[in-house]
Amino acid sequence: MEQGKVLDVQQFIDENRFSRFQGVVFLLAFLVILVDGFDTAAIGYIAPSLVKEWGISKPELAPVLSAALAGLGLGAVLIGPIADRLGRKYLLCGMVFLFGVATLISSTAADLSELVKWRFLTGLGLGGAMPLAVTLSNEFAPSKRRGFLTSAMFTGFPLGAALGGFLSAWMIPQWGWRSVLELGGVLPIVLSLVMVFLLPESVRHMVARGADPRRICGVLRKIVPTLEEPRAFVLGEQQRRVHAEDQGKSGVALILSRSYLVGSAMLWLAYGMGIVIFYALINWMPILLKDAGIDPKSSLLVTSLFPLGGVGALLLGVLMDRFNATRVVMLGYVATAVCVYLIGQAVGNIGWLVAIVFVGGAVMNTTQTSMPALAANFYPTAGRATGVAWMMAIGRVGAVAAPFLVAELQRRQFGFDQIFAVLAIPGAVAALALFVKHNYHPEQAEPELELRRT
Repeated sequence: MEQGKVLDVQQFIDENRFSRFQGVVFLLAFLVILVDGFDTAAIGYIAPSLVKEWGISKPELAPVLSAALAGLGLGAVLIGPIADRLGRKYLLCGMVFLFGVATLISSTAADLSELVKWRFLTGLGLGGAMPLAVTLSNEFAPSKRRGFLTSAMFTGFPLGAALGGFLSAWMIPQWGWRSVLELGGVLPIVLSLVMVFLLPESVRHMVARGADPRRICGVLRKIVPTLEEPRAFVLGEQQRRVHAEDQGKSGVALILSRSYLVGSAMLWLAYGMGIVIFYALINWMPILLKDAGIDPKSSLLVTSLFPLGGVGALLLGVLMDRFNATRVVMLGYVATAVCVYLIGQAVGNIGWLVAIVFVGGAVMNTTQTSMPALAANFYPTAGRATGVAWMMAIGRVGAVAAPFLVAELQRRQFGFDQIFAVLAIPGAVAALALFVKHNYHPEQAEPELELRRT
């Protein structure tokens, strides 16, 4: 490239070969999501040990199981505006370090109240880390591979949650439940230190904030070493047309406007219902399986299969590209409801139980991880970041409610099959919400290009 020309950053990324440098960025983002999944699910895997060691009732676990999830929601609400102002890299490193330290300290908790406090701080870090990892990695992604790369990165969460189950089944009998939290703390601390040295700041953020061109070029030369410094930078940005009455609106005003309010509410409801199913099963399935007569080690291994099935997320992007995305995700929630119901009917047959837990996990996790992409496609640029972040944050209400829901069902002495029948209902509600969204907001016009100069 000749010196002095205007450089479109996204076009530069799209036209050049996916470099080893970009691969490192995505690997680090994947590892952040992986340890995020491990730490989020860890508390559910150690729950039976807490009941036994501290002599507490199962309903008393609800505050512990919900503490990190409440922090997750708060972290997701706050992190976007801060990151847009200060940048992605060091804030992401700080969030990963925070939930690592909080998890490590929570391994020393002497009672429930102390564990609740540290799990809430863990959640703040977890809630900030995931959206930042997604944002930073996407800003280094070629346009035509962004969907696949995002799906591949999101497989880290169910893989991390499944890894937590497999390791817990091995570690707890030998070293106790505290060892799981110790490992869950050390891994992100080490990762955050590695990221400080290997992770770059987002070039798109630097261009948008008017950073020193030499600093921007320094990052871009890690993709193409021969790049000469251009005269100026532009951001090629895809933006859907805003409805006429919402021209000029942005952020919260846009996503709550008359043209988008129904769709926003339905996205929140669908995402929240999916979260209810995921966290209810991750947190309570080991105890429910144990109560149904399955030995503790086998119950942990069976539970681990549920998030492991989420690797199927790689395939959903293809279907969403080829067919109506809202309908695809809606059918995924219908299938989720069916699978969750069938889990409750399979407890007497371990082979059938293993199969349906794995299939149910694949369907549920694949569907749930598609929701941020669905929201991003629904909102125009002026409200996209706020729309996605608010959907994830408001949906976390479902994560907080899930442990209390199962605790209440246990208190009322619902049977194994009855509990899973109740937990299938949120899947049906999520599908209905997306049906309403689709009828109120059919697919919008094709995107148009908008340039931002620095």
